[in-house]
Amino acid sequence: MARRSEDWKRLAQLLARVETHGYRALRLSEAHELGRLYRSACADLLVARAELMDANLADYLDSLVARAYSLVYAERPQSLRRAWHFVWHEFPALVRSEWRLVALSAALILLGAALGAFVVASDDKALAVVIPDMHLDQTPGERVEGEHITGAHDAGHSAVFSSFLFTHNIQVTFLVFALGITFGIGTAGALFWNGIPLGALAAQYHRSGEALFFWAWILPHGVVELSVVMIAGAAGFVLARGLWFSGAWSRQAALAREAKTAVRLVLGGMPMLVVAGLVEGTLSQMHAPLVPYWVKLTFAAGLFLAMLAYLQRERRVYPLEIDPS
Repeated sequence: MARRSEDWKRLAQLLARVETHGYRALRLSEAHELGRLYRSACADLLVARAELMDANLADYLDSLVARAYSLVYAERPQSLRRAWHFVWHEFPALVRSEWRLVALSAALILLGAALGAFVVASDDKALAVVIPDMHLDQTPGERVEGEHITGAHDAGHSAVFSSFLFTHNIQVTFLVFALGITFGIGTAGALFWNGIPLGALAAQYHRSGEALFFWAWILPHGVVELSVVMIAGAAGFVLARGLWFSGAWSRQAALAREAKTAVRLVLGGMPMLVVAGLVEGTLSQMHAPLVPYWVKLTFAAGLFLAMLAYLQRERRVYPLEIDPS
């Protein structure tokens, strides 16, 4: 401790200067010194733990090394620029380049919705089969009447609900994407199956004369949420494409190649899921008379047009550089 304590103090001084003023506060020689002292402190920490030295010393060194690690390996601003470039340029172009698979995903969801609506229209007793349990304890009329009576909005509940919805939507998105490894069969089934309750609920509310309430409830968040699910479905079909049509590549190499595209599609949709979750936990749960239906429908239309403008803004496709070997 007597031999090494001066180095620890010097490292702490350099770290404090960087934390306060950034790396430009160091001269080149001091930057080299910081790197040397950081490696030395890592070794000292290992010795302190191995020799079961004083716990306070081990904790101090652990904190010192953690601070140094976070600065030495911190993300550079370049990484932020690359992330912004991906979200603002590459992702819209990628969605456009895979529009056929996005359209296929949309068609499967619509087919499922059509089946759900047909079942409800044909047989009232089938409601329990095609409609989620949470919507079976009330009829549409009872739900609308209850919302008109309460007319209140709980901000705390909305925050918790938004968090739950965001987690749930991520799970659905990644499930639809990951099932592409089943040669696309699982992805197609998941998309179709998720469309059934949507169509069933729409038919139930239409038959009860509460169609306006239903669309004002679903569309504010649904226009973005369903779009992300369709994009995730396209990502799943991209995986399947690598398995079905490997061409001159081995199936493993083709899958690895397409997986890079598929993952970018899924990750690019995450910011859109954040927007959908926030809207679903707040505005979508506010009903008349608190928020008029026309306000919610106008917001949904504006959000949809903004999303289309975003996805249409970049026409250039950014190719991946992949070694087929």
